[in-house]
Amino acid sequence: MDYVNGGELFYHLQKNGRFSEDRARFYAAEMILALECLHSNGVIYRDLKPENILVDSQGHLRITDFGLSKIKEKEEEVAFSFCGTPEYIAPEIIRGAGYGKEIDYWSLGLIIYEMLSGINPFKQKGLNKYQKIKMVIESEILMFDIFSKNTCSLLQGLLKKDPKKRLGSGKTGI
Repeated sequence: MDYVNGGELFYHLQKNGRFSEDRARFYAAEMILALECLHSNGVIYRDLKPENILVDSQGHLRITDFGLSKIKEKEEEVAFSFCGTPEYIAPEIIRGAGYGKEIDYWSLGLIIYEMLSGINPFKQKGLNKYQKIKMVIESEILMFDIFSKNTCSLLQGLLKKDPKKRLGSGKTGI
């Protein structure tokens, strides 16, 4: 891998608090292109989070750390492994009913939400992993007034609890 000297997306979020909609849109577009490339090659990433996204010297993103990735032999194949970071883990992983590439779009939705608001709704101090995972299943994600109408629509599509209705599920496209 090339040397990427711009730091993690996590660092930039911590430094700036949140991003403008234009900056978040640019980063989201680059993440979507990366996910589409992975998915078209049969790879489910499974651990998309700001700590695993690097920013290069020209401001472009690179996904790193493929340790939890799953290579599917067939498009219809599903995974059952319980893995990922609790604050970014998709509900279907928690339920254990099998999942595909749509889990990466749940994580993307949370990253976009975080880039625009400065918070991840599941990153709360004082909670253990079980409590965070329970929040993913039970909590509704609130849309902030600072989100545009289009942003709310995108986030609601990416953060649907039902993976068959989520953007990126293959049925709805992205």
